[in-house]
Amino acid sequence: MTLKEVADLLNCNVLSGEDDLDKIAVESVGASDLMSDVLAFGSPGMLLITGLNSPQCVRTAAVVGACGVLVVRKREVLDNTVKLAKDLGMPLLYAPTSMYKACGVLYSQRLKDARELNG
Repeated sequence: MTLKEVADLLNCNVLSGEDDLDKIAVESVGASDLMSDVLAFGSPGMLLITGLNSPQCVRTAAVVGACGVLVVRKREVLDNTVKLAKDLGMPLLYAPTSMYKACGVLYSQRLKDARELNG
């Protein structure tokens, strides 16, 4: 599945990386608000789903080689988060839905759980 397909499924607003979404494959999905957990289980090609709207989620995604960040919940994504994502070339999506629903929709599409892949 591509990031474009994820964005379409969840009716996302694309905040960064819109030109390449159809070229980026989502290898697995991980969801957390604790960036220390993401550092422990994250892996290249993972889509990070988080309720954090600060630049730290983008920095952490870049460190683990994530394919993108999806910010959920009805929280405005901070301008400096969007700027950092653009500066790093990190796709940044926003969906005003719950983390539970976003994960459920992607799980139903048979995307792999990053925690199961990386323990």
